[in-house]
Amino acid sequence: MSDVAVKLEAVVDEETFVAFLNALEIDFNRNSGEWQNTSIGPFLECAAAWAQDTKGGVNDYVVPKNPWKRAAEIIYCGKIYE
Repeated sequence: MSDVAVKLEAVVDEETFVAFLNALEIDFNRNSGEWQNTSIGPFLECAAAWAQDTKGGVNDYVVPKNPWKRAAEIIYCGKIYE
């Protein structure tokens, strides 16, 4: 499991959310070729689209009760959602 995935799973509060953001930035700097969205416009568009598409949960995804975790998942999906 990548460091960013570990940090994502660990998000429970503001401190762990910020640690996740730091790990995501490091991941971008090291692995931007693996990201679907490498500029801010498409990244934000896809993060928002994923949030909209999953707000009620889908398939195996259940919306977490913790808002910090949900926010981290939305941001993470800006990296991978098309």
